[in-house]
Amino acid sequence: MSAPQQRYDGRPRLLGRQAASITEHMRAVGPLPTSAVPQLIDMVTASGLRGRGGGWFPSGRKMASVSGRGNRYVVVNGMESEPASGKDKLLLRLAPHLVLDGAELAALAVGADRITVAVHRGTGLAGHVVSAIADRVAAGWGEIEIDVTEPPSWYVSSESTAVASFAGGGEGRPRADSARVSGVGGRPTLVSNVETFAHVALIARYGPNWFRQAGTADAPGTALLTVSGAVRNPGVYELPVGVSGETILRVANGLREPISALLVGGYGGAWIPPTQLHRPFSPEGLEPLGASLGAGIVVALPARTCGLFETVRVSSWMAAQTAKQCGPCFKGLPAIADDFAMIARDCSREAYERLRFRLGVVNGRGACAHPDGVVKFVDSALRTFALDIRRHLSGQPCHGGPRVLPIPELPAESEDWR
Repeated sequence: MSAPQQRYDGRPRLLGRQAASITEHMRAVGPLPTSAVPQLIDMVTASGLRGRGGGWFPSGRKMASVSGRGNRYVVVNGMESEPASGKDKLLLRLAPHLVLDGAELAALAVGADRITVAVHRGTGLAGHVVSAIADRVAAGWGEIEIDVTEPPSWYVSSESTAVASFAGGGEGRPRADSARVSGVGGRPTLVSNVETFAHVALIARYGPNWFRQAGTADAPGTALLTVSGAVRNPGVYELPVGVSGETILRVANGLREPISALLVGGYGGAWIPPTQLHRPFSPEGLEPLGASLGAGIVVALPARTCGLFETVRVSSWMAAQTAKQCGPCFKGLPAIADDFAMIARDCSREAYERLRFRLGVVNGRGACAHPDGVVKFVDSALRTFALDIRRHLSGQPCHGGPRVLPIPELPAESEDWR
């Protein structure tokens, strides 16, 4: 008779293993499980782990595609360029050794001899990670050399090929070649985000069946969600993948006022109406809405804030964040942002028709996914705020209401891409 299937006990897996020092980390999770390395790619594949950086690509498949005999490289992507996200920064501060364990185990599994941790400039994270690395070295923990780099703070500099390019001494701009094929210094490179590597560290210790106790069959495990907007307790929460939007808001102590929409996935994500809160927040559950969990961002938009003006603010900021390498980005995105602004502020029907055409022309034409994300975001606004758009186009504009979505200052021109 087979043993009964265990169920997730509800305790946070990543945030529940906070350890600033290597000594605390050892007490929390035990030694580095290097004995799991020969089977690690198979273990990660069996676990069903999907990358938590935004694309939700199967992690085992990514690791297998990089794996080989030597000359491989691993990059821990801690850039977290999404302004409404804070999960990776939090995890690096609270449990840096869990992240570094996952990176080191993955490096040993794919045949890499170097690891680079990439974090944004000006966050203070570089010094924090350097201290954690020094702590590991002093304790004789691990076998692979780890360094830290700070790419430019442009939004697109967090894209995997841009991070790999910068780590190899180039510019922090997206490239056409996949990092898995030609990454750091032309070497096959595994680039995954902070949370993904932390999950790898736990899968190596507790196994794929343990990981699958939480989440859905297609997207197992827990995920870190940054919840903000009209909730009583904004913050980062760890929940099983596939819980409903209603559950996510309830965990954040509920809404403090009525809402008109939720932004899911980030600034390259999508607006969805509150009537869809019953849906499972998983890649498959959100797909019918043209949305995804992305980088684990959920923003509840107050009803008194105009979604059109928030969309203008974000799309204009994203248009200014391009790498200026292809027409769809540096020409198409500003035009899309301008058209949407004319709809919101000037009630222009011509701009509305022009915008619909431009969305179709720009989508899928860029050298990277940046323009596609903006198209997805703006197109979702046309659907979710359709009633508001009709009002604006009929000559009844609003005053916009309070601003909700954070818009950071653009990098200084002197920062360039290096």
